[in-house]
Amino acid sequence: MSAKKNSLSDLFGKIVRQQIFIPIAALFILLLFNLIFDPGFFVITLGENSAGDPVLSGNLITVINMGSELAILAIGMTFVTAASGGQDISVGAAIAIAGSVLLRVLCGDNTRPAAGELQTSFLVAFIVSCIVAMAFGAFNGVLVSIFKIQPMVATLILYTAGRSIAAWINNNELPIISDPEFGYFGGFIPGIPVPTPVFIAIACMIVAALVLKFTNLGLYTQAVGINENSSRLNGLNPVFIKWLTFVILGLCVAVAALIKVSRLSSINYSVIAKDIEMDAILAVALGGNALSGGKFNLWASIIGAYVIQLLTTTLFKYEVPSDALPAYKAVVVILLVVFSAPTVREKLAHLKKSPAAKKGVA
Repeated sequence: MSAKKNSLSDLFGKIVRQQIFIPIAALFILLLFNLIFDPGFFVITLGENSAGDPVLSGNLITVINMGSELAILAIGMTFVTAASGGQDISVGAAIAIAGSVLLRVLCGDNTRPAAGELQTSFLVAFIVSCIVAMAFGAFNGVLVSIFKIQPMVATLILYTAGRSIAAWINNNELPIISDPEFGYFGGFIPGIPVPTPVFIAIACMIVAALVLKFTNLGLYTQAVGINENSSRLNGLNPVFIKWLTFVILGLCVAVAALIKVSRLSSINYSVIAKDIEMDAILAVALGGNALSGGKFNLWASIIGAYVIQLLTTTLFKYEVPSDALPAYKAVVVILLVVFSAPTVREKLAHLKKSPAAKKGVA
């Protein structure tokens, strides 16, 4: 009996020590909370949108839909954090810039183009948006990797000026695209009841998984984050790797911008993606990744992103005032991040072993 208890205790310890344990546990706790206090939270209905197309709706659909941008950003933010030991706080402003460029390329000088009057295709506009977003990511990367500026300080420049740049790109006007096909990226494709951002997020995850599997980017990123000098002695180029992670984050920003702008077929420079950088950083932290850099778990960050969105949706469900939402979220996230700390996980892992050890000594 004692051996069985010890084996269960060892199993519990192994599970708790897994980095992905905390975000999964947090996800389970939030789902359990909603199941107890409002089982209707899990109801998913099939209805029709204004165009008469079938669409799924419900709180869980909202979580996976609205959490898509955050999950995509969490991928890039994880790489940046692992390599540089810091975070990019400019992603919200960068989304405003990328979204503004996207609309500018599509609309040209006409801020209210009719359907069929767009200046170019969606693909060309998206590619230009990607190039611009990656260029700004490269700018941040240069400040961090070459000039050795702490990431939060380096990205504070774009955080401060980004939304003004976004407004300047379109002469402080708010372009509106009336072409219904543009709304497919942030809404629903006719005949498919699942929101399109879900598929975009899945595609990004698959690309990230393939990159980690068939390249050494993950290994090099961790090596640079753990010890930059040692990685250099082993033939790596820490400057390039740090710079590359910011460029990758820029690409993630462009994808998130496409979804954000498509949802409204327009843009509000001061509001779009407001505070999303904080949620992206929290997703990385909630995934158990050290914010000081080094070893990372990309899937834990992605789960952390959906936990953040689930928390946000839950708070809205219970009619928490929008002004008070950040305070409620901060309290819960602090608890989750504390429990995700390695020292706390180690104590939990040994919690069940202590009584057994004391009994053995006695």
